[in-house]
Amino acid sequence: MMAIKGMRRSGSSRAEKLCPQFRRSMLASLMAFTVMAAPSVAVAENDDSGFSGNRLWTNQLKDYALQSLQNEDAMSMAAIPLNGPGINQYINADALMSPGSIMKLVTTFAALEVLGPNHHWDTDFLTDGVMAGDTLKGNLYVRFGGDPKLTIERLWTTLSELRSMGITKIEGDLILDGTYFEVDGGFPAFEDNGDNPHAPFLVEPSAYLTNLNLMHFQVRADERGTQAWSTPSLGEVVIDNRVVATAEGPCPSRRNFEWEPIIHEDHRVTVRVTGELPQGCRSTTYLSLLPHEQYSASLIRSLLADLGVVVSGGDLNGVTPEDARLVMKTTSPDLVTMVRDINKWSSNVMARQLLLTIGAENRLEDENDDRVAGIRVIYDWLEDKGINTAGMVIDNGAGLTRHGRITARQGAQILQHAWNSSYSADLMASMPIIAMDGTMARRLRNTGMDGEGRIKTGYLENVRSIAGFTRDSNNTTWAVVGMVNNDPAWNGQAVLDRILYSLHFRPPTGTAISHAASGTSDTSIQ
Repeated sequence: MMAIKGMRRSGSSRAEKLCPQFRRSMLASLMAFTVMAAPSVAVAENDDSGFSGNRLWTNQLKDYALQSLQNEDAMSMAAIPLNGPGINQYINADALMSPGSIMKLVTTFAALEVLGPNHHWDTDFLTDGVMAGDTLKGNLYVRFGGDPKLTIERLWTTLSELRSMGITKIEGDLILDGTYFEVDGGFPAFEDNGDNPHAPFLVEPSAYLTNLNLMHFQVRADERGTQAWSTPSLGEVVIDNRVVATAEGPCPSRRNFEWEPIIHEDHRVTVRVTGELPQGCRSTTYLSLLPHEQYSASLIRSLLADLGVVVSGGDLNGVTPEDARLVMKTTSPDLVTMVRDINKWSSNVMARQLLLTIGAENRLEDENDDRVAGIRVIYDWLEDKGINTAGMVIDNGAGLTRHGRITARQGAQILQHAWNSSYSADLMASMPIIAMDGTMARRLRNTGMDGEGRIKTGYLENVRSIAGFTRDSNNTTWAVVGMVNNDPAWNGQAVLDRILYSLHFRPPTGTAISHAASGTSDTSIQ
């Protein structure tokens, strides 16, 4: 069944629980048998040196989390050995948690298997007119194909072909066709706790998406004073530069500058920047200021003007005529390249664009919303793998939501299937490397774990999360998922890093009893 907004899956767990009396009896008998039959167990239980020795591996981790978070239900975790010795470890593993950006792993893994690693997106440029001399007499249509990363560089390269054909004037309109995606009534709102509605991570998906809908603003100081500019340079956006140049000195943080957009009634924008900047220094920021259709039309028109091509008509949205002739096209890099950008740097808009693409490519006749269709496809794909999706809420595919939910057990099971997938190498290569790059570049440095895992991270207000693959000191690779939902969650990162550190240096492969899941009857001998 599907629920509104994020479409929560309903259902019951497949595991049957034993009665409490039998569970206690079984655990006591198992512990007694183990102590009598294996002397090494008694040694381990009296040895405080090993993390999996004196007390249970999960109990020590739970104690650390409780001390840090002051809430025993704030953390959930699942760790499963994939190719070597080790015992499954679970803490609150069946609790539905807000995952943050680790949900991107579900979307990107699904895309690799559903769309295929060589999937591409095409953006076509067509006309209903004719070319006469240096003039295109007719409209120029841009038929978008949902490209998650149609950059300014690719657009410039493609549009330059028109100039190379000898065209310097278009006697017609610039008409954008964004009918590739179907979206019924927009997207669920995300209530951000920040004070910048123009931040890059808040950009919504759209068939009209170009250059991630962003403008890159820069200001630099030299002996002449300060100069400010933007890339791209759009006619609808002007900069009111009030930055004061000072004597040479240390370059200040970007936080010392205020970029204030002022939206006018005619849909133009003035960006006022203030601050003080030593000579030889510069400061930058990225902002999303215009609606997708306006931004893309202005960008294309600006690039054409730079190439010496003038469009005499206006900017319109419409449907490309069936008899329009193709003039040129640009094809995106393959899906594997897109997945790497999404997971390494946690691009929300690209992940959301990818979910819409899954829906658009698999839309049923009675469906009119590609977000909903994409979620349906992913649920079906997961259940075909035998994964219980009860309670799971995908929402937008990026994790940028207050509604998203998943359990650590579900996440770990998905990673197990990813490990065995034909495209496991492509997914793993997209994930940040511990202490080396992406969103893990600054984590677990100087711990001896550089390069020992590929971990996707998640971050929202009151949410911290990790998911991926990490290797222990025995060269066993573990699938690991950890989530902290707590108010506040600022110290959740340290708890999650402790999971990775402990799995690497003190993996639970010794000789102690470990609870397989908090509140369940399952036990295992390490």
